[in-house]
Amino acid sequence: MASIDDELLLDEQENRREIAFIRRQLPSELKERWTDDDLQWMLDTIVDYYVESGVLDTDADEVDIDLELAAQHVCRQAEAEHRPALEAQDVFFVVEADLDFQEQNL
Repeated sequence: MASIDDELLLDEQENRREIAFIRRQLPSELKERWTDDDLQWMLDTIVDYYVESGVLDTDADEVDIDLELAAQHVCRQAEAEHRPALEAQDVFFVVEADLDFQEQNL
């Protein structure tokens, strides 16, 4: 059984791999706009959306996720947390890349 430190290290490595994957998927103008910390915040907020929306509360083999709603949620959270404003059409690329990464790593 892995220790908590081992689990945290594995999570951190997975986060770095996902951020690198997302950076490869982003249009060039967005790659420079956001830091790794910005992307990590977006990923955490996307997970929050999945939990809050109930998307994960199904036993179905396939889940229909509205990527636009997820992107809009990230933008609303950024505003609520007084973060720099985000555009849903830009965040959509991150939501889509996150889903692609998750599907590839099942």
